[in-house]
Amino acid sequence: MPRHVMLALAFGLCTLLPARADMIMFKAAAGAPPADFEFARTGNGGPGRWIVVDDDTAEGGRAVEQSNTERTDYRFPLAIYSPVTAKNVEVSVRFKPIAGAVDRAGGIAVRLTDANNYYVVRANALEDNVRFYHVIKGRRTELKSATLKVSADAWHTLTLKAEGDRFTITFDGKALYTVTDKAIAQPGKVALWTKADSVTRFDRLDIRPLP
Repeated sequence: MPRHVMLALAFGLCTLLPARADMIMFKAAAGAPPADFEFARTGNGGPGRWIVVDDDTAEGGRAVEQSNTERTDYRFPLAIYSPVTAKNVEVSVRFKPIAGAVDRAGGIAVRLTDANNYYVVRANALEDNVRFYHVIKGRRTELKSATLKVSADAWHTLTLKAEGDRFTITFDGKALYTVTDKAIAQPGKVALWTKADSVTRFDRLDIRPLP
């Protein structure tokens, strides 16, 4: 087979394959911000404070924690993972809601083009529910919700799969619901998300781009 044909076939195959998956463990020194992340905030109030902490219950012995306890209600700190931009992606994270009087929540954002535009799924240990939203120009709109127990001070796994206009949410290995929405069609970043005074830890972030 001519070399130019082989190269064309190889290039075509590569374009059909998804990019490599990223599995992020938080190995930086305790007290430092996590590597490869940028930080932002949707809404009002001050920024989040994202630091690596020692945690014997985390898979790698360390986790990243959002520790700013400012009680501004419409305040959503974001830790944005810089290396990956994707439209179709499956993201899973282990998270532990620790404290918070206004909220005790943790979530995953995808297709984030900036701090005011993205999709987010979040679980809340004060409300015992898992909700899915789109955020457009800083305005958050709920698209779907499921009521179930979200224990505080315990690790949970939250997964969001985005494929075209379909979004599937899984909590602790159980598929909860699928939502169809066309509001944000372009690729974007993946981020960790909290709300208000939530003190939440995150461990083992898995990002798998899809075709």
